[in-house]
Order: sequence, then C-alpha cells, then structure tokens
Amino acid sequence: MLARSSTVVRSGPIPAAAGEAAGEGRILRSLASARQGLVLLGGGAPVCTAPAERILGRPGPGSVAGWLRLLRDGTGLTRPELFGRLRRARGRTEAALFETRCGERTVMVECWPVPGEGWAAAIEDVTHRRAAESDAAEQARLDPLTGLANRLHLRERLDGALDRLRRTGEGCAVLFIDLDRFKPVNDTLGHPTGDRLLEKVADRLRSTAGEGDTVARIGGDEFVVLRAGLRDTGPVQALARRIVDLLGRTYMIDGQLLTIGASVGIALAPADGDDAERVLKNADLALYRAKLDGRGTFRFFEPAMDERMQARRRLELDMRQALARREFQLHYQPQLNLETDRLVGCEALIRWQHPERGTVPPGDFIPLAEEIGLIVPIGEWVIRQACRDAAAWPAPVSVAVNVSPAQFKSDRLVETVISALSNADLPAGRLEIEITEGVLLQENERTLHTLYRLRELGVRVSMDDFGTGYSSLSYLRSFPFDKIKIDRSFVHDMAKRPDGEAIIRAIAGLGRSLGMTTVAEGVETEDQMRRIRAEGCTEVQGYLVSRPLPVADLVGLLAGR
Repeated sequence: MLARSSTVVRSGPIPAAAGEAAGEGRILRSLASARQGLVLLGGGAPVCTAPAERILGRPGPGSVAGWLRLLRDGTGLTRPELFGRLRRARGRTEAALFETRCGERTVMVECWPVPGEGWAAAIEDVTHRRAAESDAAEQARLDPLTGLANRLHLRERLDGALDRLRRTGEGCAVLFIDLDRFKPVNDTLGHPTGDRLLEKVADRLRSTAGEGDTVARIGGDEFVVLRAGLRDTGPVQALARRIVDLLGRTYMIDGQLLTIGASVGIALAPADGDDAERVLKNADLALYRAKLDGRGTFRFFEPAMDERMQARRRLELDMRQALARREFQLHYQPQLNLETDRLVGCEALIRWQHPERGTVPPGDFIPLAEEIGLIVPIGEWVIRQACRDAAAWPAPVSVAVNVSPAQFKSDRLVETVISALSNADLPAGRLEIEITEGVLLQENERTLHTLYRLRELGVRVSMDDFGTGYSSLSYLRSFPFDKIKIDRSFVHDMAKRPDGEAIIRAIAGLGRSLGMTTVAEGVETEDQMRRIRAEGCTEVQGYLVSRPLPVADLVGLLAGR
C-alpha cells in the first residue's frame, strides 16, 4: 500500500524489502518517473507524486479542501457544481473529468473513487496538445491556398453577425464575388498560374476590405466579403464598386499580363433574410443577375430575382422530363437553290410543346439546356429524329442540324451521327452539320479532328451565322467547309445600310473562290431576294421561301415542288 506518512512521493532510492515491500517500491519508483501525476485524497494527508508537483508548478495543497479549492478555481465551477459532478462519479463508480488552468498550463484531471481510500486523481499536462488542437482548428477554418477564411469560418462569422443583429439591431451585408474569365486562364496557362492569380486576388480583397470585414474563399474562383455592424447601405455599395474596379485591373503573373474581372451579388440582413442560408442564397441570386447583366458589375438582391430563379428551376425540371414525355418536336425550314429554283435542303429547328406552358420558344430553353448540360442528350435526339424524318424525303433533299459546342466536347458526336445514319438508312451526304464560330474557339485541334472524322463519313459541314462572331478567315483555311451561312442581320440591313450589300457580296465572292455554297438567311421580301440574287449567293432561306413547318406539312411542300 502507499503510505500517507509522506505528502510527496519522489524518485530516488527506496529501501527494498522482500515480498510486498519490494513490489511497493517498484510501484513508487514507476509513479515518480511517470509523465502523469497521481494524487490520493482522503483518509489523511494527500499523497502527491513528484510528476504531479511538476505539472502543477508548485507543491500540492496539504489538505483535501485545498485540492478541491485548486480544482474549483482552475475550472471556474461553483462549489455545488464541483461536488455534484464528484457525487455522480461516486454513485456510478466512474471517473469525473476536469480541465483546469494552473498558471500558464492547461491540466487534465481525472478523479475516480477508490473504495475504502477516498479519491485518486490522475493529472496530465495537456498544454501542448490543446495548443496543437487549437492550431489545427484554426487551420481547418482557413483556405490553404490564400490564407483567407474558408466556408466553415465564414459561416461561423456570419452566424455571429446575425446574433449581433438580433441583439443590437445592427445589420450585415454579404458580398458574393465570382471571377469573370478565370477559367480560360486556368485552362490555357495551367493550374499553377491560376493559383498564383487567386493569391493575388485574395491580396487585393484584403486590401479593399475594412478592418472588421471577413474575407473568405468558398470555392474555386468564388469569394465572399462579410461586413457586420451595418447601419446603412452606402458603404456597401462603395465597397462593391471598389471590388469590381480593383479585381478588374491587370495582373502580372510570371511575366505575363493577365486581365480578368469580377461580378458581385449583394444581400443585406435583415432586409434579405435573417438566417445564414437565406442571406447566402440571396447573395448568390444577385450574383447570377450581375452575370446576366454583362458581368463586371454588382447587383443588390431583389425579391423578383428569387421569383425568376424559381421559374427557372421549374423550367429546368420540366425540360428534364420533356425528352421522356416526347414533348420536343422538329420543324423544318426549306432552303431554295437560286439557280435551279428548287428546294435542296431543310434546317431542323427544335420546338417544345409543353402540355401546360404551350409552345416554349427556343430562346427560353436552349440557353438553359446549354448551361445545365441537357443540350447534349437533346442534341443527340435532334440528330436521330432529323435523320429519320429526312429518310422519307425525296433525294437529294438534305437536312441540316445545328450542333452546340457542348456536343463537340462530349466525345460522342461522331458515334451518334454514325448510329443515326445507320438506323435511318440515310446516306451521309444528305446530313449537314451546322456549327458556329464559337465551336472553333475552344480546343481547336480536337474540334478539327472531329470535323475531319465527320467529313470522312461523307457528312457535310457548314459554318452558321458567318460574320457575327470573330469571323477569322483562318477557320476557312483550317477546315474546308461545304457551306457558309450569312447571318440574317446582314440581309435585314441591306436596304438600310450601304455596307450591308457590300458584306454579302464579299462573302458570296469568298464562297465562290473557295468552292463553298453560300446561303443567305432571313430572306423575307422580294426586294431582298432580288438583291441576294444580284450579289451571287447560291441559296436562300427565310419566310419568303417558307416558314418552319412540321414534318407532315413539309412532306406535302416537297412533293408539290
């Protein structure tokens, strides 16, 4: 047994004796050299090992009451709370854990009842452990790349700002920031350059934010600035304007000048919500509006934004079901050859006949389909259906299908075309794939490889809306298009602007020189038709020839011509 005649058990020679005395000596020497300290309380003077004194930084109290007072003062517990926890531990015959402060040290004390003896307490210095845990917790709240607050830390600070709102009435503002044109930097110059750019963006945000503001990075190129203690919106508007201006200035990264931009959405509490989820959501909706309004600007949240977003979500859900419900239809607009005065082809145009909405204009659902990735399955359906329909037309009338940039990225375009042609038993020469210049702007080599594979199948390829985009003549040199489609805006301006006819004449001449068919879109009047003929275009398409028709009506038109 451990004797209580000595208050402190220290290391050093202990007289050895046979049997129990020898065993007790070994135990005492082990306790004296252990990392944890041990204290025995009750039945007499406390017994305190030397490690316990080292941990406490002073000799242990000479009485049980002194030890209880030390424990109470270090934990901040009241006397009833301390004794209540000890009584519960005695009743359950289990340990009671206390974390207390002894000077600059954090000490863990584990007390448990010893039958017939009183209490034993193990004492451990956990100062370094708690410091490491605190550092880890702090790092867990920081973005590792920029050192800004992360989503977790932002949420904690926002919850605190909203608590302050409820206590004092002082509001807060959330500025949701998304970088414009950052993805091309990442894709073309690599992720290391993109990371260095993000670090510089973080530095600029730090410099423009106020002393009490929280700046966080919550996604790849998404940042948030939280301003608490807000009494009016004037400073928030000024801050948003500074952010847009500062982040839009040129950056120097590894000797390269880079220019991006920023769009900002702003939500205010309590006007736009009094809980964190709603405030963040409304700031995101305002950001979405800023992007729709041309990017490089800021917008405050308005309730109508939420209504528009809800309508957009409903449209998205309906569109995801439209394919399965067979609500999409194809109409076809014929193309007339000006030399033979015969219909030589038709452009497939998708229509959505919704059971409740009625006819949904393509301009309402095609951009959304491209944004959410549904354009690929919809585009595949269009190719297959157009081939099936065209197989019933008199040869050699062809069908033209518009293909989006997303379909070129999917790696399934060529296989879809092969399958559609085979299933419909349609000769490849009667299918025409229309692309815009936007397709050639992305992953040019990969896109050209796909175009050449289509050409090898015998499929014809045309450039749509020629003259409205970048119109680089290098595109016409890099791939031998079969057809150039002159955008309807030039046809519409022929009678109003003197350069309209000159542009059409130049494109028609370019097509003749390169052996490409030229099609003028949007021909609606006899005067436009006469002018187009005079400028040497090969084909025309527009309401003067025919409006887009359902396939049943088109078959009758083709038979009559």
